[in-house]
Amino acid sequence: MRIFGLLGLVAALVIVGLLAKQQLGAKRASVPAPPPPAASTGADAPPATVRDQSRQIQQQYKEALDAAMKAQPRDVPDDAR
Repeated sequence: MRIFGLLGLVAALVIVGLLAKQQLGAKRASVPAPPPPAASTGADAPPATVRDQSRQIQQQYKEALDAAMKAQPRDVPDDAR
């Protein structure tokens, strides 16, 4: 009887493995390649380096945090305390 349980477990693992492999293969095939960056010199052009992008994200985070700290506190319902 134990052999049937073991064979069932192995069969289930094989089926799950095949389905996972199929799903991952389908996902990779359906994701298009990103378009190349457009060369623009406008103010809305993306930063050129990773360091510039990092600084921009840090600045945006800091501005959002400052705005949240300046906002009026919201009322907390009595049942949440």
